Amino acid sequence: MVQFAADGGIGTITDGIKPDWAVFGAIGTKAKIIVGVVMAGAVLFLLGSAIVGSVHIRVGNQQHNTMETKKGQTMVASSLLGLFAVASMSTLFGIVYGFGI
Repeated sequence: MVQFAADGGIGTITDGIKPDWAVFGAIGTKAKIIVGVVMAGAVLFLLGSAIVGSVHIRVGNQQHNTMETKKGQTMVASSLLGLFAVASMSTLFGIVYGFGI
């Protein structure tokens, strides 16, 4: 991290976060930006959903309401599964494309 900070650019840090486009590297830069924005929006939505689910768990535990707690557990689990799916989407597309060839 110190080495990245010494270079002085935020691009050196964010380059490790960007997906490796592999076989889809030929698509235009606008398409890459749109896909990145959609993925970022999905991640923010799913993180918000996980936070709401954790609030449901806390409220359910305080009120001894098992239905509310179960609802929160379901929301958190589904949000985290969705986050995993969105984060690995470029890899999954690359594998599917590779099977098609």
